[in-house]
Amino acid sequence: MIGDVLYMKSAKARKQRKRMFNATLNVKQKLVAAHLSKEMKTQLKKRSLPIRKGDEVKVLRGKFKGTSGKVTKVDLKRAEIFVDSIKRKRINGEETQVAIHPSNFVITNADMNDSKRIKKR
Repeated sequence: MIGDVLYMKSAKARKQRKRMFNATLNVKQKLVAAHLSKEMKTQLKKRSLPIRKGDEVKVLRGKFKGTSGKVTKVDLKRAEIFVDSIKRKRINGEETQVAIHPSNFVITNADMNDSKRIKKR
């Protein structure tokens, strides 16, 4: 299953979407990755990392382009990232966080408190 999801054999968009939506959470963790900033690339000698809670990110595309902040929540089921500084007002006046796809981010500072993450790099 892992190989099928990450390296999709079918060219049909319908089948690719189906495999992505039905993927297991350990596979979706790899799909919730973003590129590293230039400084982080030279420091870690990697191109990208999976986004985790506590990472500092910057939005590259969309309505919130240029906004930076700290990741507060990662929703693997829907492949969405929530950042503390990206909010919108609802009709009743309260503020809610906006979910953004991980491909729209660049990681500016990765949280390296986790021993497993340090070991992987």
